[in-house]
Amino acid sequence: MAIYTKISSKDILSIEKNYNLGKIIRFKGIKKGIENTNYLLKTKDKKFILTLFEKRVQKKDLPFFMNLMDKLSKYKINCPKPQKNKKGSFLIKIKNKTASIVSFVEGKDKLKLNPNNCYEIGKNIAKFHRASKKIKLYRKNSLSLKDWPKLLNKIGNKSKIISPNLNSLMKNSFLQIKNKWPKNLPFGIIHADLFIDNIFFKKNKFHGYIDFYFACNDFLMYEIAICINALCFDKKNSKFIFNKKKSTNLIRGYTKIRKFSDKEKKSLNVLCRGAALRYLLTRTYDYLNTPKSAVIKIKNPREYIQKLKVHNNFSNFKNYYN
Repeated sequence: MAIYTKISSKDILSIEKNYNLGKIIRFKGIKKGIENTNYLLKTKDKKFILTLFEKRVQKKDLPFFMNLMDKLSKYKINCPKPQKNKKGSFLIKIKNKTASIVSFVEGKDKLKLNPNNCYEIGKNIAKFHRASKKIKLYRKNSLSLKDWPKLLNKIGNKSKIISPNLNSLMKNSFLQIKNKWPKNLPFGIIHADLFIDNIFFKKNKFHGYIDFYFACNDFLMYEIAICINALCFDKKNSKFIFNKKKSTNLIRGYTKIRKFSDKEKKSLNVLCRGAALRYLLTRTYDYLNTPKSAVIKIKNPREYIQKLKVHNNFSNFKNYYN
């Protein structure tokens, strides 16, 4: 979430005219995140999120995201529910950009997770995977293993601004990961971006998910790898320290609902390395290419240099689970 495109009172009047939301009494840009422009809209008794889709989200993928959230809501997975306009469409145009309006998910993200929170998150990821298995939608992962070389080429030697040896670390890691990447693991729709700011708690209990704009069909275990990277490290000063208790609890929570196969367990380390490299690549690219005019908090790629190195020193499932 970020603000690349500014909207006006005139745009708000157009939304009021085209939707049955009621009178919008307030709208405010949201700075968190890095992908799309987001505004909080408030009516007298409800709140909504307006999203204007920026460059990385492809227009052809938008029906998948809208239908996925709509169907998940019907399976009692608490997530933003897309709102249809008066013509029955989930999508509209604002400032020549495709946009959507979704319901506001109550609660908020936690600044720090404890191991019990990780257990709850793991359990609810498995519930999400169980529900998504019933949904007949497909979108390939646009940031999968075969897409990483394109990003590596775009970044090139410019990455030395961040760290002198970053380019060689990313290239060597990619080759090693590619050689060990698993095949034929359990597959389905995953969220693919379950970072701390996309997971909401209410009264200290897990409440729901937001931001489904990377959701795709991929290995279910890849979701766990992304979450270990995103949720199971503790920041101490500028160092990121792996927290095995959090990782163990995340896995315990998940396996209470859905068990892992032996093949999935064996694949966890390489999937964690892959997830770390994927975020290192996109954060490096964004760090080097985000326009200075964007009202945005740029995420530092150095975090994922550290995380990738941690996974490179691990080798098996027991490194992540007691």
